[in-house]
Amino acid sequence: MGVEDGLKNLIFDYLEQIKELMSPELWGDVLLDCSKNEILILMLLYRKSEVNMTQIAEYIGVPLNTATGIVARMEKKQMISRRRNEEDKRVFTITFANYGEQQFQCILNRFIGYGEKIMETLTMEEIRVAESVLKKAIGVLKEERTVAKKPLKKKVKKIVIE
Repeated sequence: MGVEDGLKNLIFDYLEQIKELMSPELWGDVLLDCSKNEILILMLLYRKSEVNMTQIAEYIGVPLNTATGIVARMEKKQMISRRRNEEDKRVFTITFANYGEQQFQCILNRFIGYGEKIMETLTMEEIRVAESVLKKAIGVLKEERTVAKKPLKKKVKKIVIE
């Protein structure tokens, strides 16, 4: 077994051990049915309390029309509310709906509780090592993301016109 296979097995072993963290009881019925972009929008709303469509599109990295579709789905799920801005009728302000905020807060509180319990079991040295490993992992992932975003040089095909 090669290093790559060993790493894959290690990752799957860890995922097996924490699979209960993905249970419906933890995530709630609504948030379990959320896409990555929907979760990101909820996180943005938690941090800013209200945003407009342009801010959402920029934050999740999608075109404005895509963000509008995502927000419409979330509004149907009663997770967020959308209302027109009084000064500029073209602008919509997005906020948490009560149900969405309650669901998000419940999950956030549960994860904070897990984090506190984990931190209680670690020594300061283990915390420093974990922080160092996380910083390096984030650095590698950012570097990979940057490399993936570089456009490929396209060959220009010359067409001879007679």
